[in-house]
Amino acid sequence: MARILILANNDIGLYKFRKELIEELVKTYEVYASVPSGEFIPKLAEIGCNIIETPISRRGTNPITDLNLLREYLRIIKKIKPDVVLTYTIKPNVYGGLACRLSKVPYITNITGLGTAVENEGVFQKITLSLYKAALKKSKCVFFQNKDNEKFFINKKIISDNYRLLPGSGVNLEYYSLLDYPANKSINFLFVSRVMKEKGIDQFLEAAEYIRNKYPNTIFHILGYCEQDYEERLKELQNKGIIQYHGMQNDVREFHKISHCTIHPTYYPEGMSNVLLESAACGRPIITTNRAGCREIIDNEVNGYIVEQQNTQDLINKIESFLNLNYDGKKQMGLEGRKKVINEFDRQIVIDAYFEEIKSTIK
Repeated sequence: MARILILANNDIGLYKFRKELIEELVKTYEVYASVPSGEFIPKLAEIGCNIIETPISRRGTNPITDLNLLREYLRIIKKIKPDVVLTYTIKPNVYGGLACRLSKVPYITNITGLGTAVENEGVFQKITLSLYKAALKKSKCVFFQNKDNEKFFINKKIISDNYRLLPGSGVNLEYYSLLDYPANKSINFLFVSRVMKEKGIDQFLEAAEYIRNKYPNTIFHILGYCEQDYEERLKELQNKGIIQYHGMQNDVREFHKISHCTIHPTYYPEGMSNVLLESAACGRPIITTNRAGCREIIDNEVNGYIVEQQNTQDLINKIESFLNLNYDGKKQMGLEGRKKVINEFDRQIVIDAYFEEIKSTIK
């Protein structure tokens, strides 16, 4: 039986966004996953994945640590002898790609977003891009999640002909099924994300404060792990009744049931926003920024609204436009979003593309 090795930087993303792919792969191949330890490891093992726990410093830039990761990947490849390797996110893409090149093992890369190291110009960007160029040179296929990322890599001459576009990670349309649109008089808004500056939390909080004072029938919910120093501000605004902070949640669908709209004012270098795909799949209108990884999921004023990034006033205006719609108008926006993800973002599209590339690689 042919062997597939997956290199990823965290267990949560691997399980939540690639579970269906792994479920299909284990039917035909022996599947191994090199991933840092975490709460979703048992779930990955349960679906038939052989786990190799590999520590990764996700945001660290220590060259010695990174060199150790390259060595570890070389050791894993030598031991497992995979027929093809699948890599996700910057460090597995770069150091996994280099390890595969050195080991002469075929590999398929997934660019899940540029990340700040690549998007922001400077010395660090130059180093990262030169590493990417070396790592992706022999990749059988480089998958991109949006056209802007694809264009960026082509313009920087990192890739030439071995690439394909995917609809992000896609969305499981059965798991994120169409939910009844809530008919209660209070209007619930959701922010689902890591709580950090680049995800637009400042704009969300400023808009929430203004809207709550003007429209007392609104409720602003925040779901997600607090990654930066926002605990005090969240606590203060919660005590004032401006927001409700729920922390990290394993099943966001429970909140989509009560939600009328998802607000995602990010300016982080996204691949394709899973938050927006899942919200739209559940039949929820979305308000998000005009940037790659977000604008693809929205038809402005059809299934939601586009706002300029880091523009609180524009966000307030769009929230008010949404509030001024009648119940049927809001509900129709949600139905249009569901229709869009069915047509363009079904996860099966991603699974089929992977199988096509894997089969042509393992002849």
